[in-house]
Amino acid sequence: MLITTTENIVGYAVKEVLGQVFGVTVRSRGIGGNLTAAFRSLAGGEIHEYTEMLEDARKTAIDRMVKNAQAMGANAVVMMRFDSSELGQNMSEVVAYGTAVTVQTSGE
Repeated sequence: MLITTTENIVGYAVKEVLGQVFGVTVRSRGIGGNLTAAFRSLAGGEIHEYTEMLEDARKTAIDRMVKNAQAMGANAVVMMRFDSSELGQNMSEVVAYGTAVTVQTSGE
């Protein structure tokens, strides 16, 4: 599955636009992770526990988006973006979304 943040893919032509596609996940840090992160925040700098959680959330959101795109018959997603928001005090929502399309190499 080709995934791009651009409208066009160099060397490929869009043959069919299948529609919007997305993948979403909601994550929460456990009490231990929250306490560790709270102590790290006192010293400043990167909070690795949250960085890892959000990286995993983005990967999961992309995987779910790809699964949905494949179910629609797509072989690519163009204009892919991420969105995120806080839900409550300790949950984060991450959404990967874009346009599901079928593409083929420009020479075909």
